[in-house]
Amino acid sequence: MMGVQQGTDRRSSRADSRRPGREEVAQGFQRALSTDPFRWSEAWRVRESCHPPIIRFYRPTKTLPVSLTGGACALNCAHCGGHYLQHMRPIWSETLLSHAGKGARGNGATSYLISGGCDRRGRVPVTSHLDRVAQLRRGRRLNWHVGLIDEEAMQAIAPLVDVISFDLVGDAETARKVYGLDLTLSDYVETFEMLRRYVPVVPHITLGLRGGRLSGERAALEAMRRQRLDALVLIILIPTDGTKYARCAPPTLPEVAELLVEARLLLPETRLCLGCMRPLGAYRQAVDELALEAGFNGIVNPSGGVVRRAAAMGLQSIWRDECCALE
Repeated sequence: MMGVQQGTDRRSSRADSRRPGREEVAQGFQRALSTDPFRWSEAWRVRESCHPPIIRFYRPTKTLPVSLTGGACALNCAHCGGHYLQHMRPIWSETLLSHAGKGARGNGATSYLISGGCDRRGRVPVTSHLDRVAQLRRGRRLNWHVGLIDEEAMQAIAPLVDVISFDLVGDAETARKVYGLDLTLSDYVETFEMLRRYVPVVPHITLGLRGGRLSGERAALEAMRRQRLDALVLIILIPTDGTKYARCAPPTLPEVAELLVEARLLLPETRLCLGCMRPLGAYRQAVDELALEAGFNGIVNPSGGVVRRAAAMGLQSIWRDECCALE
């Protein structure tokens, strides 16, 4: 499964032997902030000059994840292994459709994430179950994970799409190692540009996707600089039990910080959001605060510390209860 599921990160787990301890996190956090102070100040200057003093916090409790394939995925990706599909409602669930027919009185959802496993070519079977998706669409918004679908499939689903969350991979080696796909950054950009001709698309870049190693993230950011994006979401590998990357460590905090700052400087007018998928614990709190300092505009499922820090920095907090891509 190529798409990354919102709302499932709290159920993910990591190998205890590789979980950064509080002392390690504190040291990494300080190293990150002390590296190249000029770039940090420049990132904040960009934020102040291009965006209002507002921070959006998202707790997407009203966006319900739905899988078009149930728990099935042909790719068995190294970072997911179908794990996140298990926490999604299958599209054929009669309970799902019954609740959908009752509107917000049913399951409380005001939007759905339409996702699912991929075929051997990295495509989510988006045209399957379109009649059922149309039932979910009534009175609600739909955010889609589609993978590398073709234009014919895009045309078929376009009337049912409010936004697409598109995973962007920055180099061929990562695509091979993680997904088992023979694809380049150019292939991903070509699909992104095709999708964008039909509907709004919010690209997602996973930091450390290749087993916690940085590999192609900067190339992906550079490619997006040429696209004049409205929004970009950055997420971070969660080493998850039962996957090939279960015993990997996420990228270090200085590595993450450098990419957060770089994103702000490369994309001054783009709405930047730290997405839901990132490790938990002290590492997560540190990443949240680094994103805030780097001038990000939104954080999904924020830690308590970053909410207080934003207030102390004079930012007005606006809370949302749907997926950040639906902003």
